[in-house]
Amino acid sequence: MRLFAAGIAALAALIALAAPAHAASRIKDLTSVEGVRQNQLIGYGLVVGLNGTGDTLNNIPFTRQSLQAMLERMGVNIRGQTLRTGNVAAVMVTANLPPFGTQGTRIDVTVSAMGDAKSLQGGTLLVTPLLGADGNVYGVAQGSLAIGGFQAEGDAAKITRGVPTVGRISNGAIIEREIDFALNRLPNLRLALRNADFTTAKRIAAAINDYIGAATAEPLDPSTVQLTIPQQFRSKVVALLTEIEQLQIEPDLPAKIVIDERSGIIVLGRDVRVSTVAVAQGNLTVSISEAPQVSQPAPLSRGRTRVVPRTQVGVQEDGKKLALVQEGVSLQQLVDGLNALGIGPRDMIAILQAIKAAGAIQADIEVM
Repeated sequence: MRLFAAGIAALAALIALAAPAHAASRIKDLTSVEGVRQNQLIGYGLVVGLNGTGDTLNNIPFTRQSLQAMLERMGVNIRGQTLRTGNVAAVMVTANLPPFGTQGTRIDVTVSAMGDAKSLQGGTLLVTPLLGADGNVYGVAQGSLAIGGFQAEGDAAKITRGVPTVGRISNGAIIEREIDFALNRLPNLRLALRNADFTTAKRIAAAINDYIGAATAEPLDPSTVQLTIPQQFRSKVVALLTEIEQLQIEPDLPAKIVIDERSGIIVLGRDVRVSTVAVAQGNLTVSISEAPQVSQPAPLSRGRTRVVPRTQVGVQEDGKKLALVQEGVSLQQLVDGLNALGIGPRDMIAILQAIKAAGAIQADIEVM
């Protein structure tokens, strides 16, 4: 009897191991705290030191004006003079100001050419103020560029790899202004879901309430969970977030099929289901071949030698048998059934759209 009970327990353990595990995710990976966010910065500047690959000053007026204004600030007056240098390029500088970025810390910047510069390789960005959406200066960028691409050309050939007109400066900007955000003094927090869903929002609120032991979290909508700071965590919001962001739940997502017709990519969600439907697919092939012939006149005649066209047109239809897809099949069975038809991604896109039009697929189809 003991051996029988042990065998049953072992069989149950094997079945549990063989069963597909649900993918649990941390709340930290599913949500973001409202107010804890990055801010985009932008600036306009000049890159110098280019080996003749900069802007053509006669064609790009803003580069010429910027160069003149910079030299005048340095005490050099070149008004009315002809500038022929090709070592300067006007650029746009972009960066992301991280949340709680402190004054004096450094951030990365991206530098992109604006004019007809061929390459920014070897260039140095001059001091460039970085502005926020409110028009205030939050950082200053300067430094040598690192280019991921290159361009080389001769008289009859040219080769380009990557994008040589875009570069990056690691730690190339210094934060000069901080954004005030008193996280520890907030009476409540709002968690924003990265993928809006009613069930996921409810599960997040339930997991937080179970951990704290009180009804402090409430789902406001499919995208937001509001958390009232408990009394024991007042002025300790960071400690509270550290605890709850490690809680794991299983997110629930709607059944969806995403199609990118330009590249032929198809992504099917886990919960996609279809009703019973029969699918057939056939390819129509039209072949046209040209075999022109030369027609020569009889000897001693007044005719001319001509080329007579000869065209052969053939039509072939490769028919496929009907494939039956049963009702309520899983994602794996649906993929296997469509693959059994021996079709490519392009035809599969048309088949999925046709099944949706027939009302036999229980999923949303999103065409990118």
